[in-house]
Amino acid sequence: MAHEKGVKIAVSVDPIAMGLFKPPGLLGADIVVGEGQAMGNALSYGGPYVGFFATRIEFVRQLPGRIVGVTHDAKGKKGYCLTLQTREQHIKRERATSNICTNESLNALAALFYMATLGKEGLAEAARQSAQKAHYLQKELSRLPGVSVPWSSPFFKEFALKFNKSPKEINEKLFKEKIIGGLDLGRYIPELQNYLLFCVTEKRTKAEMDRLVSVISNIIK
Repeated sequence: MAHEKGVKIAVSVDPIAMGLFKPPGLLGADIVVGEGQAMGNALSYGGPYVGFFATRIEFVRQLPGRIVGVTHDAKGKKGYCLTLQTREQHIKRERATSNICTNESLNALAALFYMATLGKEGLAEAARQSAQKAHYLQKELSRLPGVSVPWSSPFFKEFALKFNKSPKEINEKLFKEKIIGGLDLGRYIPELQNYLLFCVTEKRTKAEMDRLVSVISNIIK
């Protein structure tokens, strides 16, 4: 319907989730963006992180950022080089679409090695474990008295729960047990008081999740 009206479709995705789901391009998306921190980059509050930005081939000349292309040298050996430099400021000045002012090469390199190491099957396994563990934790936490599931919509690895106690009190007590709790959504959306957002990745173990449930159970008694 959007394309019929001449509208372009942009989609924001979790790159790990792409190990399970069809690429947005196959569903009609023209532009796909997202945060690449989960691909091999450590948590760094305030950054730097690495974003990704992909488009259909017809829009590639309007892309910001640098694009690496495949070429061959005089001996026929494959090589990689920066391409489409006609978009950059050292050539087009104020008409450039690319303005590289900071160096995020290390972040991009970490993401590259992460994807190369996992491969397609490994990425799919990371996505599968993240989804299964997140649903396990939601089920176990929602069984506790005073905890409810506010929404029934599908989720990947993040979910919100409503508690009968303030998130601040819960998180302070969790921290004393060396556990970082969920995100207090009420700090950002006033009508979501007593809501906590949890995220589970493939790195969490069943023992860690069960301990979290046990500690929270004692807190909200």
